[in-house]
Amino acid sequence: MLKNDSWIREMCRSHAMIQPFCEKLNAEGMVSYGLSSYGYDIRVSDEYKVFTDVHNCIIDPKSFDARSFVDIKGPYCIVPAHSFALARSVEYFRIPRGVIGLCIGKSTYARCGIVVNITPLEPEWEGHLTLEISNTTPLPAKIYSNEGIAQLVFLGAEKECETSYKDRKGKYQKQRGVTLPRILKTEV
Repeated sequence: MLKNDSWIREMCRSHAMIQPFCEKLNAEGMVSYGLSSYGYDIRVSDEYKVFTDVHNCIIDPKSFDARSFVDIKGPYCIVPAHSFALARSVEYFRIPRGVIGLCIGKSTYARCGIVVNITPLEPEWEGHLTLEISNTTPLPAKIYSNEGIAQLVFLGAEKECETSYKDRKGKYQKQRGVTLPRILKTEV
């Protein structure tokens, strides 16, 4: 079942589900963030990893080369045309066991050709959300730090899952900052 603003507010008060938590939608002069009717609009921090081809690296999720991007920190980030950036949410999350969250892009950015990857926040996952931001246009795109970037919707289960993200010791548990791809190593 889709969760509403009353449920989200209560979970944030009783379980620190979203920190910091803004109890109302903040929209004046900025891309909105905060509590909405059936979700929560999250902010992008001021830390970005913008992909570059200057070193002619291959993107390989099993062997990620840090030379594939440049680090940017500031009040905004320019994502080059047809390029991609990783960022993180300002908010830190603690998802309850009987809930899954879905992160979807905001229409303000979508109308500019900026796509935020749809990603789940699994039951009992905790951490900053790493955001994948794609510029699909032939022009550079400006992303504003500490303003809204995506919306989370929360779905509640009738019955809790047998194995949560925490139970299976997920590789992105308690991540802080912009987190690069990880592959678990098999034990020999």
